Amino acid sequence: MLDRHMLGAFGPLGVVIVFLFGAALASGQTIPAAQEPKPLLAEDVFKNIQVLRGIPVTQFMATMGFFSASLGSNCTFCHVEESGGNWARYADDNEQKQTARKMILMMNAINQSYFGGKRALTCYSCHRGGETPRLIPNLADQYSSIPPSDDPDEILEQAPDAPPADQVLDKYIQAIGGAQRLAALTSIVAKGTYQGYDEAKKSPLEIYAKAPNQRAIIVHGSSGDTTTTYDGSAGWTAAPDTDTPVPVLALTGPFLDAARLDAQLSFPARIKQTLTQWRVGYPSTIDDRDVQVVQGTSAGGAPVKLYFDMQSGLLVRLVRYAELPVGRNPTQIDYADYRVVAGVKMPFRWTTTWTDGRSTTELSQVQTNVPIDAAKFAKPAPPAPARPATR
Repeated sequence: MLDRHMLGAFGPLGVVIVFLFGAALASGQTIPAAQEPKPLLAEDVFKNIQVLRGIPVTQFMATMGFFSASLGSNCTFCHVEESGGNWARYADDNEQKQTARKMILMMNAINQSYFGGKRALTCYSCHRGGETPRLIPNLADQYSSIPPSDDPDEILEQAPDAPPADQVLDKYIQAIGGAQRLAALTSIVAKGTYQGYDEAKKSPLEIYAKAPNQRAIIVHGSSGDTTTTYDGSAGWTAAPDTDTPVPVLALTGPFLDAARLDAQLSFPARIKQTLTQWRVGYPSTIDDRDVQVVQGTSAGGAPVKLYFDMQSGLLVRLVRYAELPVGRNPTQIDYADYRVVAGVKMPFRWTTTWTDGRSTTELSQVQTNVPIDAAKFAKPAPPAPARPATR
Protein backbone atom coordinates (compact mmCIF):
# COMPACT_ATOMS: atom_id res chain seq x y z
CA MET A 1 0.00 0.00 0.00
CA LEU A 2 1.10 3.57 -0.60
CA ASP A 3 2.91 5.30 2.25
CA ARG A 4 1.08 4.26 5.40
CA HIS A 5 1.80 7.66 7.00
CA MET A 6 0.19 9.58 4.14
CA LEU A 7 -2.88 7.39 3.71
CA GLY A 8 -4.24 8.46 7.07
CA ALA A 9 -4.35 11.73 5.46
CA PHE A 10 -4.26 13.97 6.75
CA GLY A 11 -5.16 11.22 8.91
CA PRO A 12 -2.19 9.97 10.77
CA LEU A 13 -0.20 13.13 10.28
CA GLY A 14 -2.26 15.51 8.24
CA VAL A 15 -4.49 16.67 11.04
CA VAL A 16 -1.71 16.56 13.56
CA ILE A 17 -2.29 20.03 14.92
CA VAL A 18 -5.70 20.76 13.50
CA PHE A 19 -7.63 23.09 15.79
CA LEU A 20 -4.75 23.49 18.19
CA PHE A 21 -3.69 27.00 17.32
CA GLY A 22 -5.24 30.17 15.68
CA ALA A 23 -5.34 32.38 12.44
CA ALA A 24 -6.64 31.01 9.17
CA LEU A 25 -7.43 32.13 5.65
CA ALA A 26 -10.66 33.88 4.90
CA SER A 27 -13.83 31.83 4.60
CA GLY A 28 -14.31 29.98 1.36
CA GLN A 29 -10.89 30.80 -0.06
CA THR A 30 -9.96 28.17 -2.62
CA ILE A 31 -6.97 27.45 -4.78
CA PRO A 32 -7.80 27.87 -8.49
CA ALA A 33 -7.74 24.57 -10.34
CA ALA A 34 -5.07 25.92 -12.68
CA GLN A 35 -2.61 26.07 -9.75
CA GLU A 36 -2.97 22.39 -8.94
CA PRO A 37 -0.19 20.27 -10.45
CA LYS A 38 -1.16 17.66 -12.98
CA PRO A 39 -1.79 14.55 -10.88
CA LEU A 40 0.18 11.38 -11.36
CA LEU A 41 -2.44 8.82 -12.44
CA ALA A 42 -2.75 5.23 -11.26
CA GLU A 43 -1.93 3.81 -14.69
CA ASP A 44 1.23 5.94 -14.81
CA VAL A 45 2.61 4.10 -11.78
CA PHE A 46 1.04 0.65 -11.72
CA LYS A 47 0.55 -2.03 -14.36
CA ASN A 48 -2.64 -3.92 -15.19
CA ILE A 49 -5.02 -1.11 -14.15
CA GLN A 50 -8.25 -1.93 -15.97
CA VAL A 51 -11.20 -0.26 -14.19
CA LEU A 52 -9.84 2.42 -11.84
CA ARG A 53 -8.08 4.36 -14.60
CA GLY A 54 -7.81 8.11 -14.84
CA ILE A 55 -7.65 8.80 -11.10
CA PRO A 56 -4.66 10.15 -9.13
CA VAL A 57 -2.39 7.70 -7.33
CA THR A 58 -3.47 9.11 -3.96
CA GLN A 59 -7.14 8.39 -4.68
CA PHE A 60 -6.28 4.97 -6.10
CA MET A 61 -4.44 3.90 -2.95
CA ALA A 62 -7.12 5.33 -0.67
CA THR A 63 -9.62 3.30 -2.69
CA MET A 64 -7.64 0.18 -1.80
CA GLY A 65 -8.13 1.15 1.85
CA PHE A 66 -11.86 1.53 1.19
CA PHE A 67 -11.95 -2.02 -0.18
CA SER A 68 -10.05 -3.27 2.87
CA ALA A 69 -12.52 -1.62 5.26
CA SER A 70 -15.53 -2.86 3.28
CA LEU A 71 -14.40 -6.51 3.20
CA GLY A 72 -12.59 -6.61 6.53
CA SER A 73 -9.50 -7.99 4.77
CA ASN A 74 -5.94 -6.90 4.14
CA CYS A 75 -4.16 -6.36 0.82
CA THR A 76 -3.22 -9.98 0.24
CA PHE A 77 -6.87 -11.03 0.06
CA CYS A 78 -7.05 -9.57 -3.45
CA HIS A 79 -3.32 -9.62 -4.26
CA VAL A 80 -0.89 -12.51 -4.32
CA GLU A 81 1.11 -13.25 -1.18
CA GLU A 82 4.35 -12.43 -2.99
CA SER A 83 3.25 -8.81 -3.47
CA GLY A 84 4.47 -7.97 0.03
CA GLY A 85 7.77 -6.15 -0.48
CA ASN A 86 7.50 -6.32 -4.26
CA TRP A 87 5.51 -3.52 -5.90
CA ALA A 88 5.54 -5.23 -9.33
CA ARG A 89 3.71 -8.30 -8.02
CA TYR A 90 0.66 -6.20 -7.12
CA ALA A 91 -0.12 -6.28 -10.86
CA ASP A 92 -0.52 -10.06 -10.89
CA ASP A 93 -4.06 -11.14 -11.75
CA ASN A 94 -6.18 -13.61 -9.82
CA GLU A 95 -9.83 -14.48 -9.28
CA GLN A 96 -10.35 -12.00 -6.46
CA LYS A 97 -9.13 -9.05 -8.53
CA GLN A 98 -11.34 -10.07 -11.43
CA THR A 99 -14.34 -10.25 -9.10
CA ALA A 100 -13.52 -6.85 -7.63
CA ARG A 101 -13.53 -5.29 -11.11
CA LYS A 102 -16.96 -6.80 -11.81
CA MET A 103 -18.27 -5.50 -8.50
CA ILE A 104 -17.09 -1.96 -9.25
CA LEU A 105 -18.82 -2.03 -12.63
CA MET A 106 -21.99 -3.47 -11.06
CA MET A 107 -22.05 -0.81 -8.34
CA ASN A 108 -21.54 2.00 -10.85
CA ALA A 109 -24.28 0.60 -13.10
CA ILE A 110 -26.77 0.40 -10.20
CA ASN A 111 -26.04 3.96 -9.10
CA GLN A 112 -26.35 5.22 -12.67
CA SER A 113 -29.48 3.26 -13.60
CA TYR A 114 -31.51 3.59 -10.40
CA PHE A 115 -30.19 6.68 -8.61
CA GLY A 116 -29.43 9.08 -11.45
CA GLY A 117 -25.69 8.73 -11.04
CA LYS A 118 -25.79 9.69 -7.36
CA ARG A 119 -23.63 7.51 -5.15
CA ALA A 120 -26.33 5.73 -3.16
CA LEU A 121 -24.57 2.36 -3.04
CA THR A 122 -20.94 1.51 -2.21
CA CYS A 123 -18.94 -1.63 -1.49
CA TYR A 124 -19.58 -1.11 2.21
CA SER A 125 -23.36 -1.00 1.72
CA CYS A 126 -23.46 -4.76 1.18
CA HIS A 127 -20.26 -6.13 2.70
CA ARG A 128 -20.20 -4.25 6.03
CA GLY A 129 -16.79 -5.64 6.93
CA GLY A 130 -17.36 -9.15 5.57
CA GLU A 131 -15.93 -10.88 2.53
CA THR A 132 -19.39 -12.13 1.52
CA PRO A 133 -22.54 -9.97 1.76
CA ARG A 134 -25.08 -11.30 4.27
CA LEU A 135 -28.34 -12.54 2.78
CA ILE A 136 -30.39 -13.55 5.83
CA PRO A 137 -31.62 -11.14 8.55
CA ASN A 138 -29.80 -11.48 11.87
CA LEU A 139 -32.42 -11.79 14.62
CA ALA A 140 -29.89 -10.99 17.34
CA ASP A 141 -29.22 -7.65 15.68
CA GLN A 142 -32.92 -7.00 15.22
CA TYR A 143 -33.82 -7.61 18.87
CA SER A 144 -30.58 -6.54 20.52
CA SER A 145 -30.90 -4.34 23.59
CA ILE A 146 -27.97 -2.26 22.32
CA PRO A 147 -29.39 0.68 20.33
CA PRO A 148 -27.88 1.48 16.91
CA SER A 149 -25.49 4.40 16.59
CA ASP A 150 -27.30 7.73 16.55
CA ASP A 151 -24.36 9.54 14.96
CA PRO A 152 -25.11 9.97 11.24
CA ASP A 153 -22.35 10.05 8.65
CA GLU A 154 -23.34 13.60 7.71
CA ILE A 155 -25.44 16.29 9.35
CA LEU A 156 -27.89 17.33 6.66
CA GLU A 157 -29.75 19.96 8.69
CA GLN A 158 -29.58 21.73 12.04
CA ALA A 159 -30.99 19.56 14.82
CA PRO A 160 -34.10 20.92 16.60
CA ASP A 161 -33.30 22.79 19.80
CA ALA A 162 -29.54 22.51 19.11
CA PRO A 163 -27.46 25.57 20.06
CA PRO A 164 -26.12 27.80 17.27
CA ALA A 165 -22.74 26.75 15.90
CA ASP A 166 -21.24 30.09 16.95
CA GLN A 167 -22.10 29.32 20.57
CA VAL A 168 -20.32 25.95 20.52
CA LEU A 169 -17.28 27.34 18.69
CA ASP A 170 -17.01 30.35 21.02
CA LYS A 171 -16.98 28.00 24.01
CA TYR A 172 -14.20 25.99 22.36
CA ILE A 173 -12.09 29.08 21.62
CA GLN A 174 -12.51 30.23 25.22
CA ALA A 175 -11.70 26.75 26.55
CA ILE A 176 -8.33 26.58 24.78
CA GLY A 177 -7.21 30.02 25.89
CA GLY A 178 -9.33 32.73 24.30
CA ALA A 179 -9.22 34.59 21.00
CA GLN A 180 -6.50 37.04 22.10
CA ARG A 181 -3.97 34.35 23.00
CA LEU A 182 -4.78 32.35 19.87
CA ALA A 183 -4.29 35.37 17.64
CA ALA A 184 -0.87 35.97 19.19
CA LEU A 185 0.44 32.61 17.97
CA THR A 186 2.45 32.96 14.76
CA SER A 187 4.37 29.68 14.59
CA ILE A 188 4.59 26.25 16.20
CA VAL A 189 7.52 23.84 16.43
CA ALA A 190 6.80 20.49 18.08
CA LYS A 191 8.65 17.25 18.68
CA GLY A 192 7.39 13.87 19.75
CA THR A 193 6.80 10.34 18.51
CA TYR A 194 4.65 8.59 15.94
CA GLN A 195 3.68 4.91 16.02
CA GLY A 196 1.73 3.27 13.23
CA TYR A 197 -0.57 0.29 13.64
CA ASP A 198 1.98 -2.14 12.19
CA GLU A 199 5.09 -0.63 13.78
CA ALA A 200 6.68 -2.20 16.85
CA LYS A 201 8.60 0.94 17.81
CA LYS A 202 7.84 4.62 18.04
CA SER A 203 9.51 6.93 15.52
CA PRO A 204 10.72 10.50 16.23
CA LEU A 205 8.36 13.18 14.88
CA GLU A 206 8.77 16.86 14.03
CA ILE A 207 5.95 19.31 13.30
CA TYR A 208 6.33 22.84 11.89
CA ALA A 209 3.48 25.30 11.39
CA LYS A 210 3.60 28.94 10.37
CA ALA A 211 0.66 31.34 10.19
CA PRO A 212 -1.44 31.72 8.26
CA ASN A 213 -1.33 28.52 6.21
CA GLN A 214 1.94 26.59 6.07
CA ARG A 215 2.68 23.22 7.66
CA ALA A 216 5.25 20.42 7.57
CA ILE A 217 5.45 17.05 9.32
CA ILE A 218 8.48 14.74 9.36
CA VAL A 219 8.53 11.19 10.71
CA HIS A 220 12.00 9.69 11.10
CA GLY A 221 11.18 6.04 10.44
CA SER A 222 13.53 3.08 10.44
CA SER A 223 13.44 2.91 6.62
CA GLY A 224 13.88 6.66 6.12
CA ASP A 225 11.97 9.90 6.59
CA THR A 226 8.34 10.38 5.64
CA THR A 227 7.60 14.07 5.02
CA THR A 228 4.35 15.87 4.29
CA THR A 229 4.46 19.60 3.49
CA TYR A 230 2.07 22.37 2.47
CA ASP A 231 3.52 25.74 1.43
CA GLY A 232 0.28 27.76 1.30
CA SER A 233 -0.84 26.66 -2.16
CA ALA A 234 0.73 23.29 -2.99
CA GLY A 235 1.44 20.15 -1.01
CA TRP A 236 3.64 17.07 -1.31
CA THR A 237 4.51 13.87 0.46
CA ALA A 238 7.83 12.02 0.32
CA ALA A 239 8.44 8.52 1.66
CA PRO A 240 10.93 5.64 1.43
CA ASP A 241 10.56 3.09 -1.35
CA THR A 242 9.57 0.50 1.25
CA ASP A 243 6.36 2.47 1.82
CA THR A 244 5.54 3.83 -1.63
CA PRO A 245 6.46 3.31 -5.29
CA VAL A 246 6.47 7.10 -5.78
CA PRO A 247 9.27 8.78 -3.74
CA VAL A 248 7.78 12.31 -3.97
CA LEU A 249 4.13 12.81 -4.80
CA ALA A 250 2.26 16.09 -5.33
CA LEU A 251 -1.04 16.26 -3.47
CA THR A 252 -4.16 16.88 -5.55
CA GLY A 253 -7.93 16.75 -5.22
CA PRO A 254 -9.28 15.79 -1.77
CA PHE A 255 -5.77 15.27 -0.39
CA LEU A 256 -4.68 18.79 -1.32
CA ASP A 257 -7.95 20.06 0.15
CA ALA A 258 -7.13 18.21 3.37
CA ALA A 259 -3.59 19.61 3.50
CA ARG A 260 -4.89 23.14 2.90
CA LEU A 261 -7.54 22.81 5.60
CA ASP A 262 -5.10 21.34 8.10
CA ALA A 263 -2.67 24.18 7.52
CA GLN A 264 -5.40 26.80 7.93
CA LEU A 265 -6.78 25.21 11.06
CA SER A 266 -3.37 24.84 12.63
CA PHE A 267 -4.22 28.31 13.93
CA PRO A 268 -7.97 28.22 14.93
CA ALA A 269 -8.62 31.84 15.92
CA ARG A 270 -10.68 32.06 12.71
CA ILE A 271 -12.17 28.59 12.76
CA LYS A 272 -15.63 30.03 12.08
CA GLN A 273 -14.49 31.50 8.78
CA THR A 274 -12.30 28.58 7.67
CA LEU A 275 -15.21 26.15 7.39
CA THR A 276 -18.60 27.08 5.98
CA GLN A 277 -22.19 25.79 6.06
CA TRP A 278 -22.07 25.16 9.81
CA ARG A 279 -24.67 22.80 11.27
CA VAL A 280 -25.11 21.45 14.80
CA GLY A 281 -26.36 17.88 15.07
CA TYR A 282 -27.82 15.84 17.88
CA PRO A 283 -25.62 15.29 20.98
CA SER A 284 -23.68 12.04 21.17
CA THR A 285 -21.33 10.29 23.60
CA ILE A 286 -17.63 9.38 23.42
CA ASP A 287 -16.22 7.24 26.24
CA ASP A 288 -19.22 8.09 28.44
CA ARG A 289 -18.72 11.82 27.84
CA ASP A 290 -21.51 13.91 26.37
CA VAL A 291 -20.35 15.68 23.23
CA GLN A 292 -21.87 18.25 20.91
CA VAL A 293 -21.46 17.39 17.22
CA VAL A 294 -20.84 20.29 14.84
CA GLN A 295 -20.25 20.02 11.09
CA GLY A 296 -18.62 22.43 8.69
CA THR A 297 -17.64 22.23 5.02
CA SER A 298 -14.10 22.64 3.71
CA ALA A 299 -13.16 24.84 0.75
CA GLY A 300 -13.11 21.70 -1.36
CA GLY A 301 -16.67 20.80 -0.36
CA ALA A 302 -15.81 17.98 2.08
CA PRO A 303 -17.79 17.65 5.32
CA VAL A 304 -15.79 17.92 8.56
CA LYS A 305 -17.41 16.83 11.83
CA LEU A 306 -16.17 18.17 15.17
CA TYR A 307 -17.03 16.68 18.56
CA PHE A 308 -16.78 19.04 21.54
CA ASP A 309 -16.94 17.93 25.17
CA MET A 310 -20.10 19.54 26.53
CA GLN A 311 -18.54 20.12 29.94
CA SER A 312 -15.06 21.38 29.09
CA GLY A 313 -15.72 22.72 25.59
CA LEU A 314 -12.55 21.02 24.31
CA LEU A 315 -12.34 19.28 20.94
CA VAL A 316 -12.17 15.52 21.56
CA ARG A 317 -12.72 14.15 18.05
CA LEU A 318 -12.57 15.21 14.42
CA VAL A 319 -13.95 13.18 11.50
CA ARG A 320 -13.22 14.25 7.95
CA TYR A 321 -14.06 12.66 4.62
CA ALA A 322 -12.41 12.30 1.21
CA GLU A 323 -14.43 11.58 -1.92
CA LEU A 324 -13.17 8.52 -3.81
CA PRO A 325 -14.40 6.84 -6.99
CA VAL A 326 -16.10 4.12 -4.93
CA GLY A 327 -17.33 6.08 -1.92
CA ARG A 328 -16.50 8.52 0.84
CA ASN A 329 -13.46 7.63 2.98
CA PRO A 330 -13.53 8.65 6.68
CA THR A 331 -10.60 9.64 8.85
CA GLN A 332 -11.07 9.98 12.60
CA ILE A 333 -8.75 11.78 15.03
CA ASP A 334 -9.28 11.48 18.81
CA TYR A 335 -7.53 14.09 20.95
CA ALA A 336 -6.38 13.69 24.56
CA ASP A 337 -3.88 14.90 27.18
CA TYR A 338 -4.49 18.65 26.82
CA ARG A 339 -1.71 20.79 28.29
CA VAL A 340 -1.15 24.53 28.48
CA VAL A 341 1.56 26.00 26.21
CA ALA A 342 1.95 29.81 26.02
CA GLY A 343 -1.48 30.17 27.60
CA VAL A 344 -3.16 27.85 25.09
CA LYS A 345 -4.44 24.32 25.77
CA MET A 346 -3.14 21.85 23.22
CA PRO A 347 -3.61 18.07 22.99
CA PHE A 348 -0.30 16.26 23.44
CA ARG A 349 -1.67 12.92 22.28
CA TRP A 350 -4.02 11.92 19.49
CA THR A 351 -5.06 8.67 17.86
CA THR A 352 -5.85 8.64 14.16
CA THR A 353 -7.96 5.90 12.63
CA TRP A 354 -8.54 5.47 8.91
CA THR A 355 -9.56 2.67 6.55
CA ASP A 356 -6.00 1.38 6.29
CA GLY A 357 -4.94 1.46 9.93
CA ARG A 358 -4.42 3.42 13.11
CA SER A 359 -1.61 5.54 14.54
CA THR A 360 -0.77 7.32 17.77
CA THR A 361 1.11 10.62 18.00
CA GLU A 362 2.51 11.90 21.29
CA LEU A 363 4.19 15.26 21.74
CA SER A 364 7.03 15.82 24.19
CA GLN A 365 7.93 19.41 23.38
CA VAL A 366 6.09 22.39 21.87
CA GLN A 367 7.55 25.84 21.18
CA THR A 368 5.58 28.84 19.97
CA ASN A 369 6.44 31.97 18.00
CA VAL A 370 9.90 30.79 16.92
CA PRO A 371 11.47 31.43 13.48
CA ILE A 372 10.99 28.66 10.89
CA ASP A 373 12.99 28.40 7.69
CA ALA A 374 10.68 28.65 4.65
CA ALA A 375 12.46 25.62 3.17
CA LYS A 376 10.67 23.45 5.74
CA PHE A 377 7.42 23.89 3.79
CA ALA A 378 8.86 23.46 0.28
CA LYS A 379 8.67 20.36 -1.89
CA PRO A 380 10.66 17.69 -0.04
CA ALA A 381 13.54 15.80 -1.59
CA PRO A 382 13.32 12.03 -2.06
CA PRO A 383 14.24 10.28 1.20
CA ALA A 384 17.80 9.04 1.50
CA PRO A 385 18.16 5.27 1.68
CA ALA A 386 18.08 3.92 5.22
CA ARG A 387 21.49 3.34 6.75
CA PRO A 388 22.26 -0.26 7.60
CA ALA A 389 22.23 -1.02 11.30
CA THR A 390 25.63 -0.94 12.99
CA ARG A 391 26.82 -3.32 15.66
